[in-house]
Amino acid sequence: MKKEIIENELFKTSDISLIASLCCYGCQVEDIDKSNRAKVIFLVKKSKNFDSLIRRYFAHQLKVEPLGFFNYLKEIKTRIYNIS
Repeated sequence: MKKEIIENELFKTSDISLIASLCCYGCQVEDIDKSNRAKVIFLVKKSKNFDSLIRRYFAHQLKVEPLGFFNYLKEIKTRIYNIS
């Protein structure tokens, strides 16, 4: 049951731009699933306004600071390609 609760609190996606955007709003990547060599899956803990952020992202209404977005994108890519 504990695993179910944890899974319900996590959002999973392979969209790296979405993840970088969410990080600009304080979300943190909890884990990166690299088990499929063709596609990584990012796991982010859902926050209070999480659903609103997702809706605004896909409606092209979410605004982010460009340099922050770029830095998060670099950080995420580093985590993807990190050997450990």
